[in-house]
Amino acid sequence: MSSATNAFEDLGYFCVDNLPITMLSTFSRLLLPNVEEIIAIEKAALVINIRERHFLSDFPNELKKIKKKKLDPFVLFFEASDEVLQRRFSETRRPHPADSGTGLIAAIRAEKKEMENVRNLADLIIDSSAHTVHTLRRLLVQKFGHREDGNPLHVQIVSFGHKYGVPNHVDLLFDVRHLPNPYFEKGLRELPGSDKRVSAFLDSQLEVGETIRRFTDLLAYLLPLYKGEGKSYLTIGVGCTGGRHRSVMVANRLGNALGGDGLEISVLHRDVQK
Repeated sequence: MSSATNAFEDLGYFCVDNLPITMLSTFSRLLLPNVEEIIAIEKAALVINIRERHFLSDFPNELKKIKKKKLDPFVLFFEASDEVLQRRFSETRRPHPADSGTGLIAAIRAEKKEMENVRNLADLIIDSSAHTVHTLRRLLVQKFGHREDGNPLHVQIVSFGHKYGVPNHVDLLFDVRHLPNPYFEKGLRELPGSDKRVSAFLDSQLEVGETIRRFTDLLAYLLPLYKGEGKSYLTIGVGCTGGRHRSVMVANRLGNALGGDGLEISVLHRDVQK
């Protein structure tokens, strides 16, 4: 459930884990506009422990109370095969709460039988047996994201100098030290890569344009794939020797070229002032 909760948090939902069933109706008030014009929570994802003492008996009535308030609750029910649940419990090395001495499989089946009425109230049933953390996240993003293709992928392009170290948590790394270096050109050494004179020099070099084109084509192919996997954030590093000229110019060009539907692009120049 933690994977599902993380996905809903990334989608902008207010998430509450293990909410007592007796608090469900009370919490629902936060989803309603009030006379004091305090901003209500727009959307929430609530995780309720099915093994809470009053859950099975109270859940149908609590659901009716919410609907009477003109709210539209959506019940998402997760399940898995007996074999998968058995393996998961074995891996956690924790006893099943419903095991009364008859064995794990018997406890799993007994709990499933008790849950049939709740399952019948579900708007969507997800069998997690064959899902990985990544495929489950992708399914939830596609189903509950505010866009048909899910939330935007936030891409940060970071220019840097290798002599100051590679940035932490970089997902993709491009090295541009093979390009001609403005540092050795008269009048350009002290200028940043964002300066028109530095850009003009680099644009006059054939390999610079070809490098940017190939990087752009590769990223145009890769970014939708990362987004399709449900990834929310991606960091791309572009490094030259000092992080002042080549990497800055290339990072800016990539940022301008990659902006588009489903992508939010930002560019950071870590070492340009060093």
